Amino acid sequence: MAQSHPNGQSPRFCDYEGSDYRTAFWEGRGREYEDRAERIALRRLLPPGGGRIIDIGAGFGRLVDLYAAYDELVLMDYSRSHLEYARQHSGAARITCVAANIYQMPFATACFDAAVIVRVLHHLSDTPKALQAVRHILYPGATLVMEYANQRNLKAIVRYCLGRQQHNPFGLEPWEFAELNFDYHPAFVEGALREAGFRIERQLGVSSLRIGLLKRLLPAAVIAAADAWFQNPMGRLKLTPSVFVRARAVGEAGIKPRALTFCCPVCRGDLAPEPERLLCVTCGRRWSTAGGIYDFKQPLQESQ
Repeated sequence: MAQSHPNGQSPRFCDYEGSDYRTAFWEGRGREYEDRAERIALRRLLPPGGGRIIDIGAGFGRLVDLYAAYDELVLMDYSRSHLEYARQHSGAARITCVAANIYQMPFATACFDAAVIVRVLHHLSDTPKALQAVRHILYPGATLVMEYANQRNLKAIVRYCLGRQQHNPFGLEPWEFAELNFDYHPAFVEGALREAGFRIERQLGVSSLRIGLLKRLLPAAVIAAADAWFQNPMGRLKLTPSVFVRARAVGEAGIKPRALTFCCPVCRGDLAPEPERLLCVTCGRRWSTAGGIYDFKQPLQESQ
């Protein structure tokens, strides 16, 4: 189960370490339609290829195959156990796995050409701060494709009008309906993107056919094909449970970094390589690289 994770300098976020999220939520759990619909949206919004892309909150690597046209892929998640599964089952040497939280990402400025954030924002207590951190690691002109849970969806509106839901879906503030489970008004997310330094280019409404009876009666491929037809018009209306957004990082373009560059997530200092670890030359903290995963969750103890 996801837990609240207070981390001193960071706002709250969910920690899925050691959870059975892959088998309890996705595989064999009747979510083939949602998976197909989200893949359709991502293919429509992502550039066809590029240099370096990061999947933030990648989990067990569900979407890895969509990034095949990129030269380099970074999977970042706070759960090391999920990253270990992704690393073992991806079979791609170009993948770098990083355990870190979105508020304190261990990357130098402007490291990435593209970023993907799917099924992550609803577990963050400070979305504006998270988006500002994402903008920091993106090259000016880079693409961000992200998804958020829409509180102003059609089902919520109907329930509210019928008196079956107390929360007002038209309220602009995020709605925490359970601990670290947030729904957002589209205007809130759009404002947070603009304030973080992004220009919104396109939006798609996804999972408009998320109806239990329909999913039991029809094959997932058929429902997803119908969902694909609705995604563009529903992206303008924003009445679906999920909304996908493509945004562009604004700013004056400079020279792109030639290599992925890590920095200390605490003090932003440079890191020097040591056997199975990285040493921050500024604050002296050491971060593990054992097992092929760059682990920035907690610094190593001096005795290590």
